[in-house]
Amino acid sequence: MRRSGYILVIVLLLGFAAHGQQRPQYTQYIFNNYLLNPALSGIENYTDIKVGYRRQWAGIENAPQTSFVAAHWKLGDDYLWNNPLSLPDKGDHPMSRNYMQNYMASAAHHGVGVMAVYDKAAAISRLDVNLTYAYHLQLQNALNLSVGLAAGISRIAFDVNSLQFEDQTRQDPAVLNTNSLQLKPDLGVGVWLYGARFFAGASLQSVLPQKLSFTKDRDYNSGKEVPHLFVTSGYRFFVDEDISMTPSVMFKIVSATFSADLNMKMSFKDRFWLGGSYRKDDSFSAMMGLNLGKMLNLTYAYDFTTSGLNQVSNGSHEIVLGLQLNNVYQVWSGQRRMW
Repeated sequence: MRRSGYILVIVLLLGFAAHGQQRPQYTQYIFNNYLLNPALSGIENYTDIKVGYRRQWAGIENAPQTSFVAAHWKLGDDYLWNNPLSLPDKGDHPMSRNYMQNYMASAAHHGVGVMAVYDKAAAISRLDVNLTYAYHLQLQNALNLSVGLAAGISRIAFDVNSLQFEDQTRQDPAVLNTNSLQLKPDLGVGVWLYGARFFAGASLQSVLPQKLSFTKDRDYNSGKEVPHLFVTSGYRFFVDEDISMTPSVMFKIVSATFSADLNMKMSFKDRFWLGGSYRKDDSFSAMMGLNLGKMLNLTYAYDFTTSGLNQVSNGSHEIVLGLQLNNVYQVWSGQRRMW
């Protein structure tokens, strides 16, 4: 590649913060909304732990790769659903049709959590570490509203040594003047409305307006953190006692860019499920999940790229391992919120 080509790459990387999506993209967010919305902290009766990895646009060198670990839990020893009618019989899964007919909203309570997300694309890497808190208010017998806050720090790095030039003895001044590491405070907020079958929420990441630039060159230092707005909703209905369907939608706004995801999940006795997703002008996705026992579940998603990148990309892969500690239901799937 000619030297001017490398300069173009540098300009694109330096301008990424000003014009592109800065937060990682997920396909299975609908089953782990906690990554996007702190209001889900402590929504379960157990400690919900998830570890995941995403490789985007496989086949393209230096394409984005994301790893994360997240955990959240309620505070206090009280059982969230203390009304006898809100308890499933031993061995019954807590999202069955019969159980939902007697569903009662959880008592008001607090929840906390922690998450770490590492994302790398080409020479730019980002590590976000946040502590979260949520308060869950009981609105009526079968409805809760939670409000959450995430606060932490972001470490954004630019690895100038990973760039290779045609003439290794010379480097562009824009590269010589780079800031290789930046630490920024991070803040996010969210709300979540939920009942037995219905959920709706909104969250905002990167709330704090901050300058983000990797160079001292005034021609390329106009980058900044931009807010990421997520709005999602879904509803679960039953085909019969053993099979349920959950359609859902998510809208995302980043700077002036709008995107929409449509999702559908079919669950079989909450032990096995299949799903699909469509992201406008980007991809179709196939998803599946399996509950391996009372504490463990595994999910996988594959994205079929529909944008122009499908000429060079083999699609995207995403895998998530979930762990449910202190699962009081003593059933294969204790997740009341695994929509």
